[in-house]
Amino acid sequence: MASVGTTQSLRTPGGAAVALAGVHKHWDKFRAVNDISFAVPAGSFTVLLGPSGCGKTTCLRLIAGLETVTSGTIHIDGRDVTDVPPARRGVAMVFQSYALFPHLSAAENILFGLKARGVPKQEQARRLRVAADILGIETLLDRRPSQLSGGQQQRVALGRAIVAEAPVCLLDEPLSNLDARLRADMRAELVALQRRLGITMIYVTHDQTEAMSMADRVILLNQGRIEQEGTPAELYAQPDSIFVARFIGTPAMNLLPLGRAGNGLAVRGTEGPVLAPPREGDWIGGIRPETLVLSADGLALRLERAEYMGADTILHCRCGAEDLPVQIRAPGRVDRPAGNILHVAVPAGAVQIFDAGTGQRCREDAAVPTETVEL
Repeated sequence: MASVGTTQSLRTPGGAAVALAGVHKHWDKFRAVNDISFAVPAGSFTVLLGPSGCGKTTCLRLIAGLETVTSGTIHIDGRDVTDVPPARRGVAMVFQSYALFPHLSAAENILFGLKARGVPKQEQARRLRVAADILGIETLLDRRPSQLSGGQQQRVALGRAIVAEAPVCLLDEPLSNLDARLRADMRAELVALQRRLGITMIYVTHDQTEAMSMADRVILLNQGRIEQEGTPAELYAQPDSIFVARFIGTPAMNLLPLGRAGNGLAVRGTEGPVLAPPREGDWIGGIRPETLVLSADGLALRLERAEYMGADTILHCRCGAEDLPVQIRAPGRVDRPAGNILHVAVPAGAVQIFDAGTGQRCREDAAVPTETVEL
């Protein structure tokens, strides 16, 4: 892809803010989107994240006008577009399947929408030249999709969105068909492209790595509702619920039921150490695997297996009388045999407390008043 400092430019009028207010989308009794409200700032890169069937693609299609809302409103650049046809919304969309016409060349695919709208040929040529330069596909314009690699087809699909010069670009899992190495490269290119053009990008994915590495803000959906919205760092460090804690992070957060022990709460089935102050009710302690540190003492964990990943090792262990699963992400290589007894410690304040009944994180300070908590 060409340098972001290229002298050529598109006439993109900057990004446009997008806002959904009380949006519902139902098919008979199925509620794909249920009372969704969020605001996407102009010129931002926002990711709609969640598992399959959570409603993220439906939200994107509602913004594009490819689906009609059951109730609620959609605004783009301050204009109510709830009942406005897709062609008049000022959005471009990149589909998961790329949606390229197999009988047309790359250039013809890129220009298809402009020709349909009657854009003058000279203007078409200008936009094509600039988009091809930005994406680094100048030598591919005469090829048909069958002659292009997956990454090259992705760039052609992006080119079609770029030449539209729309202030909002919607992307529906655009990298899911690429191999892992190319996905990593394309993530960096997409972020650079968004910064270069200054447009608003709303990106749908089920891959938390994409969300965490690309987004200004993440909107995590679950069963048609927003589970949490914030920066990647906020979702990682302060998950609002057990669902968020499990979905964000690799490996996922350790979630351990707590019980009374001594003067506080400890992992259930153990005699301690204390992880949180005492409180009534049923609670779950959440600890990120990377915060656990191998130690000379502390609560014993039985090692089941070790996964050496190169830069670090994932240790799969069991804890206490209830054989609770615990994962540790340790730096470097940890060569211990299965059945080995390990001891670990976690810094104070690294334990998140969740209500076992509601699944919601306790907002009170749950850190124990010591320098280090041994687990």
